[in-house]
Amino acid sequence: MEEEVTAAEKPRNRYSKASGDKPAPERALSLSASSIQINAAPAIAAQPPATEEIGAGHDARTRAILPAARLGELFQALAARGFEIVGPTARDGAIVYDRITGVADLPAGWTDEQEAAHYRLVRRNDQALFGYVVGPQSWKKYLHPAEVKLWAAERQNGAFRILNNETKPAPRAFIGVRACELAAMEIQDRVLLSEKYTDPIYAARREGIFIVAVQCTQSAATCFCASMGTGPEVKGGFDLRLTELLDGPKHQFLIEAGSERGEQVLLEFETTPAGESELRQAEAAVEKAARDQVRSIDQTGIKELLYENFDSPRWDDVAARCLTCANCTMVCPTCFCTSVEDVTDVTGDHAERWRRWDSCFTLNFSYIHGGSIRVSSKSRYRQWMTHKLAAWIDQFGSSGCTGCGRCITWCPAGIDITEEVRAMREGDIHGNA
Repeated sequence: MEEEVTAAEKPRNRYSKASGDKPAPERALSLSASSIQINAAPAIAAQPPATEEIGAGHDARTRAILPAARLGELFQALAARGFEIVGPTARDGAIVYDRITGVADLPAGWTDEQEAAHYRLVRRNDQALFGYVVGPQSWKKYLHPAEVKLWAAERQNGAFRILNNETKPAPRAFIGVRACELAAMEIQDRVLLSEKYTDPIYAARREGIFIVAVQCTQSAATCFCASMGTGPEVKGGFDLRLTELLDGPKHQFLIEAGSERGEQVLLEFETTPAGESELRQAEAAVEKAARDQVRSIDQTGIKELLYENFDSPRWDDVAARCLTCANCTMVCPTCFCTSVEDVTDVTGDHAERWRRWDSCFTLNFSYIHGGSIRVSSKSRYRQWMTHKLAAWIDQFGSSGCTGCGRCITWCPAGIDITEEVRAMREGDIHGNA
């Protein structure tokens, strides 16, 4: 018997504060795509931009084998260095990212079953710690959070005084970062850390992040990172890289250092050298994850394809199904659009300015003097998909999509971006309607 877990209905584009931990689920769990809720990370004020290069990639420098029973040493080493550890945990019927303190918080023995408009947690027949793909949240939750208080002010003795809003974000270690998510971080780095336009809030949160990447050894039905060239192999941008190896009763990790500080952490563990058999096993598992992917996007001439099909009848077809709910942009690890809201208390003595995620699917997003310029769902979906796969290349030099598949899983109408591209390329206006 499956247990349905549905979040309380809330208005779209509103976010709740991060909740406390709840007991991990004990049976098969499912979560409706129409009930997704993204928790906002704690807000901080703007900080000066980072001065050193952030997110530089490294090839693996040191390789070793770490038994799964000793993975707790990694948590201890990171905590001793003052890192707040963030990683995956099973809660509310999904794999979410939250503060964790040890191996016991990881989703041991759980995997995710995903399809268009479908997500379910099910029990594995082993105790794999990273035996899932991706959940509804991305690391954007911490690097480019849903809500940030920009400043606060108070009226005192007839004067208007800006309060001290500077808050230094805690140094964080991310555990369980997948290849497609590292690619998303690199994309957001290009968008938010460019020399001309730097977001100081993102820069302060991004600087100094210790990244423990995990290579995918399985793929969900919605994954298409292989076709986007972003996974499932983790090729760079990590301090430590883990590949989980399960062979009967033997449960261990191939652990590799990709930076000097990653190597320093690795040298603290009692490990054994990685042999050829373990290296081949890890490589074969990652290659299988790539072969198992059933979705893909042919990127050949994709920018020109979308530009030339501005008036394609396919847009009418997808508009008939799109709810403009903005789920796809909320779960996307690269979408970065925001709006700014000013709020005050009833006395008028206290005011705050907040930055919040926005979406090109909302009517007010394109509002200018006289009204919104994208009134129809057709124009809004076309804007999102064309920007993501085409205009992004002109703006930032790469696609804005990493093939994580979240937009497919969490679309309540089951709209599939890979199918929309394929149908447009083939001139088919029926697709997955």
